[in-house]
Formats: sequence, structure tokens, C-alpha cells
Amino acid sequence: MGVEQQDRDSYTGYLTTGHEWGGGLKELNTPVPRVLYFFLTLAFLFSVGYWVLMPAWPLGVTYTKGLLGIDQRKLVAASLHEAALERSVWSRRIETEDFAEIQSDPGLMNVVRETGRTLFGNNCAACHGVDAKGGPGFPNLTTTSWLWGGKPEEIFNTIRVGVNSAHPDTHVSQMPAFGHDQMLARQDVLKVASFVYSLSHPDAKDIDPARVEPGKALFAANCVACHGSDAKGNPEVGAPNLTDRYWIYGGDFDTIDTTVWGGRQGHMPTWEDRLSKLDRKILTLYVVDKRMVGP
Repeated sequence: MGVEQQDRDSYTGYLTTGHEWGGGLKELNTPVPRVLYFFLTLAFLFSVGYWVLMPAWPLGVTYTKGLLGIDQRKLVAASLHEAALERSVWSRRIETEDFAEIQSDPGLMNVVRETGRTLFGNNCAACHGVDAKGGPGFPNLTTTSWLWGGKPEEIFNTIRVGVNSAHPDTHVSQMPAFGHDQMLARQDVLKVASFVYSLSHPDAKDIDPARVEPGKALFAANCVACHGSDAKGNPEVGAPNLTDRYWIYGGDFDTIDTTVWGGRQGHMPTWEDRLSKLDRKILTLYVVDKRMVGP
């Protein structure tokens, strides 16, 4: 009784192990909590039950199938099959219905937005940006200013054939280098650039007004064949509208001067062999929808 009292911690009531560190610190012989045994037993029973019911043990080229017969491969295959059936319903409608019918169906347009976002992000965002607002050299697709026509059918065709691409029916477009190729003298280039700048900046104070009027005459002699007498462009030849604020390469005076001097030649790949007709139609609808909700 005296020995037991001597080896028992007076504060906790637990026996000590006999180990003692400097300063009188003794190690207690604390029992393992019973709740731990309970959870260990529960985990063991769960493991045994799982091994019996579910696929678990490898056996050379096969494995134990379990009493429940669950096969993850079959579950995944069934899920993919179900998804394919669901996709076939809306994909068939998008393939066969015209653009106006699809646009009038909120359910189909929800599919277009979800699927189109992925298609656009994987194939178009590198040039046009994730928000489809473009950047230097790449058009903003959320506006009403379109080079080759903004109707769904026209956009669908542009996605199919591209611009200056390898497709036999590609859109072909190139702006001449009026200054570089000595079609216009340097001072005449500045006059044309001044006039063009004034079209979208009628109240600008940073250009020489003496250049604007002669620039207009030079524009009429050299540029109207593509951009039109009103400078509002021509979708048939991919010539942009010069009277609005939407510019592909930039609408400041210096950039316009550079464009008139050195010319421009954009490029868009053909997607006919890269994307299915369904995917191209979804992309068209997605872009049109972005334009409708965009600025």
C-alpha cells in the first residue's frame, strides 16, 4: 500500500512509469481513453465490411468483386451514356433549327451559353480575349461593328472559312501600304490620317485642321472603293467602319497614321476542319448573344 501510494501522482491520481526528468518531472502511466478503443473497433468493423461488400483486394489480373457487385467503370460508362443521350436531344435541335428559332428558346440559349463559353475559351479567347472584347489587332466581338457582316449566317460563314486563311473560300482582305509602297507622299498620308481621325473625333483639337479638307479629297480618290463614300465600311470586302469608335489596331492619330502608311492584313484561321458544324453553330450563337448583352 505504501509503495503504491509512493508511485501514484498526487495531483492526477495516476500511477507513474518510474521515469523522472530533471526538476522532478515524472511520466504518468495514463491509460488509453476507452473512446479510442471504440473508434478503433468501429474502423476495423467498417474495413472488414467494406472488403466484403465492395471491390477491394487485387488478385493477379482481377480483384475481389464484393457482394454488392459495384463496378466503377460501369458507373462511369452509364453516366457518359446518360450525358450523351441528354446532349443528343439539344444538339439535334441546334443542328436542325434556324438561328432565330434557337435564339427564341431560353432553354436552348442556356445550353449555348454554357457550351459556347467553353468552346470560345478553348478556341477563340487567345485572340479575342475571354470577354470577347478583343485587343490590338483583334476585333471586339461585343459591338455592332463587324468586318464581314454581323448576321448569324454571316458570322457562321466567317468562322467556317476564316480571313486570309488556307480555306479555298476564305475571306480575303488587305489594306494597301499607301506610304510604304509610295502610293502617297508622306504629307498626303498625314492628310488622309487627319481626315480619318476627324471622322470619329469631330471635336478633336490635336490635329491640324488645314490637313482635314485635303485629306478628304485624298480619301475620296484612294479609299472609298473599300470604305465607301461615307467611310462606314463595306462588309463584302471586310473594310471597317471608320466613323465609329471601334478600332481594331487603335483609333488614336499615330496608330491611324501608321495604318495608312504601312497597311494592315489581318488573319483568322478556318475552323471548318477543327470544329464540327454543331460547335461552329454554337459558337456563332454564343458570339451573337455576347453582342446582344455587351456594350
